[in-house]
Amino acid sequence: MPDMTKTEEMLVRARAVQLGNYRPAPLVLSRGEGCRLFDVDGRAYLDLSGGVAVVSVGHAHPVLAVAIAEQAARLMHVSNLFYNDRAIELAEAIVARTQFDRVYFANSGAEANEAMLKLARRYHHDRGDEERVEIVAAWRSFHGRTMGALSVTGQPKYHEGMKPLIGAVRFVDYGDAAALRAAVGPRTAAVILEPIQAEGGIHIAPDAYLREARACCDQAGALLLFDEVQTGYGRTGRFLAQEHSGVVPDACALAKGIGGGFPLSAMAVTERVAGGLPPGSHATTFGGNPLACAAGLAVLRIFDDERLVERAAAHGDYLAGRLAGLGERHACVVDVRGRGLMWGVELAADRDVPAVIEALRARGVLAALAGPTVVRFVPPLVVTRAELDEGVDALDAVLAAGAGAPS
Repeated sequence: MPDMTKTEEMLVRARAVQLGNYRPAPLVLSRGEGCRLFDVDGRAYLDLSGGVAVVSVGHAHPVLAVAIAEQAARLMHVSNLFYNDRAIELAEAIVARTQFDRVYFANSGAEANEAMLKLARRYHHDRGDEERVEIVAAWRSFHGRTMGALSVTGQPKYHEGMKPLIGAVRFVDYGDAAALRAAVGPRTAAVILEPIQAEGGIHIAPDAYLREARACCDQAGALLLFDEVQTGYGRTGRFLAQEHSGVVPDACALAKGIGGGFPLSAMAVTERVAGGLPPGSHATTFGGNPLACAAGLAVLRIFDDERLVERAAAHGDYLAGRLAGLGERHACVVDVRGRGLMWGVELAADRDVPAVIEALRARGVLAALAGPTVVRFVPPLVVTRAELDEGVDALDAVLAAGAGAPS
């Protein structure tokens, strides 16, 4: 293909063979280092999207890379017909760091949420309460793309063309304790909530709301499920976001940062509900394979060695201050909200936010959209203050230049 850059050539090839269900940016990435990504033409980008909060320890971290390579040469897969040492070690490590007692491993956040939904249904079924099948979820939530997780996702745009969804789901406004209490009753199997709605636009649940959720579930006999797929693993300046409120759910979904980029997820549960999925009731072929769990163990070693949870808290405070300054300088900034290294800058409804993100990309900074009007920063937890400054300065510049402004 003459007169084409390597990127242009590969985009033609990609569009010819890959399914069109995504709308990826027109660049082709080939390697990474820390918080930097490089495309096939050698251009560098500052990655403040972190693979959508997945690349917790940065790109190509040597400790993680070595752990994966060594485990691949040792043992990759045995199936769940057998125990493997790495899965046992990782489950022990997660239990030691949390208030949960047992762990089930899967491969993605949607799978972890599916496991929680099945746990809730089966838990009540086995106790003779077969009418308790309803799930209460929140509007604006996002729990995944599989049919069960999609059914409890409170964003109708994701439901288009996918109905009928799984039934017996009730939605309530996020943060409205009275609405939640009114919705939870004798048919409620579980309430599922995100401590921070990430895909919905970085909306933080008040601590009192989460405590009320715990109380009304206990009073009604329902389970409380937390989706910490995006908020867990140090993202908010605590190992789990639930630690901010002190609320412990019956089960919690973990994914994204858990494997540092390697596909891995988990459902962590308290002992009270640990028997909710008896043998034969749920399974996954690849979940908890030795290679993924070796990656998970390496991530935790890096967390400890580099104090990444504490770093997320400190750098998050710094980022909060820098982003607050944008609101003072730009009238189009409606709100700035977040915790740790999960932040959203909400722009006025008349702003074309994808155009703002495109303008950032043209300046060599990668950010993500959250909801229709929010620029999201969820960088690797190894990000430096200088890199945060670089990202905020780029957003400052594109807003000053009028990116996404109505014509």
